[in-house]
Amino acid sequence: MPGHDKDAHSAVQGYDKHAYEPFAVTVDLAVLTLRAGALHILLVRRGEEPYAGQWALPGGFLLPDESAEAAARRELAEETGLNDVSGLHLEQLRTYSEPGRDPRMRVVSVAFTALLPDAPEARGGSDAAEARWTPYDEAGPLAFDHDRILADARERVGAKLEYTSLATAFCPPEFTLGELQQVYETVWGTRLDKPNFRRKVLATPGFVEPVPGAPRRTSGRGKPAALHRAAGAARLHPPLLRPTQEGRPA
Repeated sequence: MPGHDKDAHSAVQGYDKHAYEPFAVTVDLAVLTLRAGALHILLVRRGEEPYAGQWALPGGFLLPDESAEAAARRELAEETGLNDVSGLHLEQLRTYSEPGRDPRMRVVSVAFTALLPDAPEARGGSDAAEARWTPYDEAGPLAFDHDRILADARERVGAKLEYTSLATAFCPPEFTLGELQQVYETVWGTRLDKPNFRRKVLATPGFVEPVPGAPRRTSGRGKPAALHRAAGAARLHPPLLRPTQEGRPA
């Protein structure tokens, strides 16, 4: 209604944007991949204060005209050299808003996590002096509250392995069940019983399927293993729960 629009406009005109203390919004990215059978995280060495010279997650401040996801993609390209990230699936992890998390001013961060099955080499750029893939177990301590963000990201990825077929994205197009098991063991940080894992995977509809006529692959120990491929299911029913959660209701 015209009268309603006029009243709303008047209310906005009377709003004092200086009535509250200003704060900034940033984005942080926990980008994970598997390399040489180990979980790796993408880190940057800060080139500016605060925490100059320390390792941190890629990220930075939102510009006035961009969304949080657009800022995350821009910062990832600028700070790590990963320019071809338009197709990268970013999942919002959570918002970190505790006072004092940044010594410069009040800063609220929107954190994202992402998975790169085939991770290219990284290089520093913008305000990052260096960028590299670092084994997860060697990643800390990080600047700001990034250790907490990284731990939350790993937990999120671990949960996605339970309920989705994400693990197959970290395997070759044709893989053995042993290679698939290694993905789960690496991300979850635990050893799995081989016969039990095999039984559950093969009993999950749409998870994997045998490759017809494919030669078996051998590592030189034991009998050759059959090759499988992803069968197309996005979600797993029933879920493949971590051993410590077997008794938890799905």
